[in-house]
Amino acid sequence: MKSLLPILLFLLSGCLYSQEPVKASVERIETRIQEISQFGAIATGGVNRVAYSDADIKARLYIVALMENAGLKVTIDPAGNIIGRRRGRSDELPYISAGSHIDSVPEGGNYDGVAGVVAAIECIELLNENNLVTEHPLEVIVFTDEEGGLIGSMAMNGTITEKDLGRISNSGKMISRGIMDIGGNIEELDRARRNPGEIAAFLELHIEQGAILDNEGAEIGVVEGIVGIETWEVTIEGRANHAGTTPMNIRQDALIAASKLVIAVNETVNSFDGSQVGTVGKIKAEPGASNVVPGRVILTIELRDLSREKIMMIFDRITVCMEMIEKETGTDISYHHDHSNIPALMNGYIREYMIASSAELGLSCRSMPSGAGHDAQNMAKIAPAGMIFVPSRNGISHSPLEYSSPEQVAKGASVLFHTLMKIDRELPETTSLPGQHLYPVQPGEKVL
Repeated sequence: MKSLLPILLFLLSGCLYSQEPVKASVERIETRIQEISQFGAIATGGVNRVAYSDADIKARLYIVALMENAGLKVTIDPAGNIIGRRRGRSDELPYISAGSHIDSVPEGGNYDGVAGVVAAIECIELLNENNLVTEHPLEVIVFTDEEGGLIGSMAMNGTITEKDLGRISNSGKMISRGIMDIGGNIEELDRARRNPGEIAAFLELHIEQGAILDNEGAEIGVVEGIVGIETWEVTIEGRANHAGTTPMNIRQDALIAASKLVIAVNETVNSFDGSQVGTVGKIKAEPGASNVVPGRVILTIELRDLSREKIMMIFDRITVCMEMIEKETGTDISYHHDHSNIPALMNGYIREYMIASSAELGLSCRSMPSGAGHDAQNMAKIAPAGMIFVPSRNGISHSPLEYSSPEQVAKGASVLFHTLMKIDRELPETTSLPGQHLYPVQPGEKVL
């Protein structure tokens, strides 16, 4: 009998390793996305579920019910973020967190943000169904007002300001009022802040909002980082004059100079290798009359890339073009730096886990940057972070035509689940941020 024991153990191990990996439920994901889409539904098929609106508040109650039915302990932090928690074997360990948002842009789509929330809850469902307990405690987070400026995640990383709270949201409410209406407490907003070390890792699944995955037929995007954004306001001073009496060869037409600059921005950005982008998205000509040569033009230049150094290098090249255009057109060009948002790189270990999980599930994947902002960029400042993209049909987003199939979202949720499990078992402590201290979030959050 002893001689048979090694053989039996070998056969048993072979059966265990040949089991199909755990996969997300397409049906459950489809049902939940469709149910959430009813909150703020509009006739064109999309949603108008801006943050703090009645539709947003009702959708949040639906999400709370889903979390509670999945066995999560649900609280609302002072910034209005919904947080559902599941105990781990070692509750003294920091949380592994996952989530996204459910608010929309005006007349938006049904998948932006929602796919990530549904996928995070799906991971909890899969743990429950398979009787699995993680070493780390887990969190599902639904962030407040992502579309209005990443309000919830800014509160979590401690960068929200009084100016932010005083802005008017898409709902027409001041953000401070909106936070109170969804169960937050701006008087205690500092308690929403999470310190480095409280979160072992943050994961976010999101629709790509571009067409790269869809065009290439790739099933999973592993995000390298969320691009930095630098914006300049440029003023071009020419000389306004009568359009009928000013000869063409002596005009100092600010709009002609602006047109040359727009082309120069495009050509300069394209002259560099890589995935950087540059846009002149706003332009105003003055005095703005059909019979007056434009004397002044104000425009914006926005550059995005994963490397801020590269962005600044591109802009330096653009300034050389400005000097040439000034000489050609007899105008004066000045500029000031209007906005800066530094790149947020995703954690290398987490990216490797996502790639490995995709391979184990038989899914094609590619690494790529995110050209849009997400809550993960704020969470990356306080914890190792990672993002998964799933395809967006025709690259359409922020529109009722936005669509990612339930099968695509389920594939992403499966990768999210297996990545979470790898982080729970394997993420080195050295990936945590400096000055970490391991303890659960302090009490005081409002319990629903």
